[in-house]
Amino acid sequence: MFIPLHDANTLKHIALQYVTLGLIAANVLVYALVNFDLVAGTYEAAVYSFGYIPAVFNDFAELPPDRLVIPEELSLLSYSFLHADLLHLAGNMAFLWVFGDNVEDALGHLRFVLFFALCSVAGALAHGLVDPISTAPLIGASGAVSGVLGAYLILHPRVMVWVLAFGRIPLRLPAAIPLALWILYQFAAIVLLADENVSWAAHAGGALAGMLLVVVMRRRGVPLLDREIVTPDAVRTVRATADAEPPEGQRRRWGRMD
Repeated sequence: MFIPLHDANTLKHIALQYVTLGLIAANVLVYALVNFDLVAGTYEAAVYSFGYIPAVFNDFAELPPDRLVIPEELSLLSYSFLHADLLHLAGNMAFLWVFGDNVEDALGHLRFVLFFALCSVAGALAHGLVDPISTAPLIGASGAVSGVLGAYLILHPRVMVWVLAFGRIPLRLPAAIPLALWILYQFAAIVLLADENVSWAAHAGGALAGMLLVVVMRRRGVPLLDREIVTPDAVRTVRATADAEPPEGQRRRWGRMD
C-alpha cells in the first residue's frame, strides 16, 4: 500500500536509536550469511531449522533430526531474522528505520528489545492460530515490525510522514492515515486474500500486540495519541519571544539586577 520515506519526529529521550540500528544490522547480516547460499543448501536448512512451522510447534509434525537445531519455542523469535529475498528484507527494514526510532525513544532501549520480541511472538502465534497444521515455515520480521507500526499509531498519529503511495506517489500525510489503513488492510486480507503466500495474520497479530503493549511499556509521562507535541522549533520560538519581550514585572526586576 505504501513505502515510508521519512517522518518529522525528533527523538526526545534518547540520543541514538541503537537498538533499532542493531536490529537492522542483524537482519542484514543474517540475510547475507543465509541467502547468498555460499554453502549449497544453507538457505533451505536455515528456513526449516529457524523458521516458525505451526505444525511442528503444535506437535502435528516433526522435523528431521538434522533440522532440530533449536527448541521449537525459540522459533517464535528466530523466524523474524530470516527473509525470502532482498525485497522482503528491504521492505521490513524501511518500515523499521522510519518508525522504530520513535517507538524505541518512547519505551527505552531495553524495553524496546522486549517489545520487539513480544510482537514477533504475537505475530507467529497469530499465524499459527489461523493455520495450525501448516508445514510451511514462516519467516520475516513483518510480525515484529507490524508491532512497531501499531505502537507508532498509538503514540504519534498526528506526526507528518512522507510516503510513497502504491510505491510511486509521494505524499505527506498524518501518520494515522497510512498506518491505520495498512493495519485494517491486514485484518481484511486474512479473509479476502487467504490464498496468497503472505501471512496477513502475522501482520495483524503483531500490530495488535504493538498497540496494546506500548500503552503499558512506555516510559512514565510519555503521552499517547500526540496529546503533547513539542518540537525543537517550537521551543526555540517560545524562548526567543520570551527573551525579546519579557513580562513587565520581570523587566523591572532585571533592571535592578543590572
